[in-house]
Amino acid sequence: MLWRTPDLIGYGIQATNGSIGSVGDLLFDDESWTVRWAVVDTGTWLPGRRVLLPPSALGRPDPTLQQFPVDLTRQKVKDSPDAGTDRPVSRQMEADLYGYYGWAPYWTAGPGYAPPAGDPHLRSTNEVTGYYIRATDGDIGHAEEFLVEDGSWAIRYMIVDTRNWWPGKAVLIAPQWIREVSWGDRRVFVDLTRQQVKDSPEYDPTVPLNRAYEEQLHRHYDRPFYWG
Repeated sequence: MLWRTPDLIGYGIQATNGSIGSVGDLLFDDESWTVRWAVVDTGTWLPGRRVLLPPSALGRPDPTLQQFPVDLTRQKVKDSPDAGTDRPVSRQMEADLYGYYGWAPYWTAGPGYAPPAGDPHLRSTNEVTGYYIRATDGDIGHAEEFLVEDGSWAIRYMIVDTRNWWPGKAVLIAPQWIREVSWGDRRVFVDLTRQQVKDSPEYDPTVPLNRAYEEQLHRHYDRPFYWG
């Protein structure tokens, strides 16, 4: 199942003995395009604190209650290392958080996974929303939101709003089709032509995304299926 990021932002985080806040943002690794942290907005409970929780700590989202359960107490979260609000998340900060909670870091998971070093390359989905998307022969629109896979927390698609080019049409672009990102210029360069994008299957955000649509999309671009 794929979740739209606006549907996840705002979900409550329910500890074992009460609420600790709600999801305010998602931080993803800009090399693997996988969500690494949920940024929790604690409201008036912990004013001035930025609380980070890895997706592995979140239980299955409850769309009825619009919340994630976590197997933590409010006190445990309150005593966690302060992630700060005015500095980027460093590898040391990540290691401190994983060590405090006693969880295995994401960079040690899986056979053959090489531990990354230095900058964890984390980006905010809130910040990247609005980036211009440029094809090989011109602009095609801007990033409107993202589709995140349940379980793996991989960002499978950017939803691109093309209203300035084709009124009313939205299209999907997979991170694997990105050639380069200029973070300073807020631009994403994709290895596709404008005509290819224009002829791609239209995405309707009001209809749940199914595998048949994804197959059609990947065949249109002649790209391999990510699901093997």
